[in-house]
Amino acid sequence: MSLHGLVVDTLRLTLWLALLAAILVPVERFLELRPSVRTARRTLADLGFYFFNSLIPAFLLGFPVAALAATAHRLLPAAYFDGLNALPLWVQLVATFVVGEIGFYWGHRWSHQIPALWHFHALHHRPEQLDWLVNTRAHPVDIVFGRLCGLAPIYLIGLAGRGAGEGNLPAILFAIGGTIWGFLIHANIRWAPRWLEPILSTPRFHHWHHVKGGSGPIDRNFASMLPVVDRLFGTLHMPEGKAWPEAYGVEETVPARPAPKASAVSA
Repeated sequence: MSLHGLVVDTLRLTLWLALLAAILVPVERFLELRPSVRTARRTLADLGFYFFNSLIPAFLLGFPVAALAATAHRLLPAAYFDGLNALPLWVQLVATFVVGEIGFYWGHRWSHQIPALWHFHALHHRPEQLDWLVNTRAHPVDIVFGRLCGLAPIYLIGLAGRGAGEGNLPAILFAIGGTIWGFLIHANIRWAPRWLEPILSTPRFHHWHHVKGGSGPIDRNFASMLPVVDRLFGTLHMPEGKAWPEAYGVEETVPARPAPKASAVSA
């Protein structure tokens, strides 16, 4: 990463941050779910996470993503890519988001179930108050692993085109869309459109993922955008009689948990 590239990327991220803040700060103010106290120290820490986790994981993912693209190019025939490229763009996008979501779901779920991965992922679950900037509070190892799990199946089945830098618009849109949506679903807003919940993840859907043990079933709602993936694998939790969790955070003495049983899921 050159100095010029670093400066350009930092300016780009600053513009994105300003845009997100211009939208989500007033939305949180007018649709506030719970009173939130954001100190200057906490804000500076989250801003540091925002820039660090936007720059470093993107750099670290370059080689494995290129390797995945090269592997797909070697294993899949040219006619296969030609057939995919002949599909309408919207079909490619839908397929990419579904495949990527399934990959991300399992990466996220493993991050809760495997102690070595939970060691890094727990940082994201420690905040006891949720707002849009909490989306940035994560360990870079966790960020890299989660994104790689989402991107790997997209590249391996050829949905990203023949190369890591050519014809991979669907994969780019999946990564950008998931990142932007992540800010919304962490937001401290009482927006919970029940008609949308079966289709797209909402703040209520993801807030239940951050529930603290004792306030509701933990290790649920792993998908980033498509709740149907959690329904498919038996981890959806959207209680009817209790709209929002009472508390957020982690029980520090509790290690990573085993896989939830489908019979324990409520929807």
